[in-house]
Formats: sequence, C-alpha cells, structure tokens
Amino acid sequence: MFESPPVWLFDGVCVLCNGAVQYTLKHERRPLIRFVSIQSAEGRQLALQHGLDPEDPQSFLFIENGEALSRSDGVIALARHLDGPAGLISLFGFLPKSLRDFAYDRIARNRYRLFGRKSECPVPDAGIRHRFVL
Repeated sequence: MFESPPVWLFDGVCVLCNGAVQYTLKHERRPLIRFVSIQSAEGRQLALQHGLDPEDPQSFLFIENGEALSRSDGVIALARHLDGPAGLISLFGFLPKSLRDFAYDRIARNRYRLFGRKSECPVPDAGIRHRFVL
C-alpha cells in the first residue's frame, strides 16, 4: 500500500515558520515532506478541514499517515523526521501534553512580535519548488 508523503501546513509569512522550514530542508533524514503554505488555496482548505482559521492560524499541522497533528504533537511528529539538534525535540513526548501545548501556544501567539512577519511567502529554489504549495 502506497502512503502519501507527510504534509506540513505552515504559515508562509511567519519568519519563525520559514526558518523552521529551511532548517527542515537541511536536516530532513529523507526528502519526503511536502510543504503547504496556509496562504495557498490548498493550505486554506486543509486548515478549514482541520479546524484552523487560515486568517489567524494559531498552530501548524503536520499530516502523516492520514492523521493531522497540531501544536506540540505536530512538532514532535515533525522532529522524528529530522537529524541534528531539532531531532531531539521528539524526546519531549514524555512530558504531559498540556505542558507541551502551553509552551507551544505562548510561542505561536507571539511569533510575529518576537520573530517578525514577511509580506508574502518566499519562493523556494527551483530544485525544491516541487515540494511546495505556496
């Protein structure tokens, strides 16, 4: 049975989110993840389908094996695909979800103020553009 590649629904204008995408591209164990900006038509549809407001996203989604994971669960699922220091994030799965989500929510709510916001989604290089929906 063929499984579709994991999908990362991210905020394409968020500087923190774009930095995380760039980190993922450099440290991904296998280049499988498909990156979908929430500002795209497909991204808006995915967000609405999974209960996120595409105009004010408070979480990203990591969709793997048909399961949409948000907040700290999404971060941990994503980290399992990474080498390097961020791969260690998956070790935080032992912490109570309420504690992990509390920390995630503080960062998510303040991400524009702390890290900045771009006016539009950056366009990836031609060699990896096929993995993005912007």
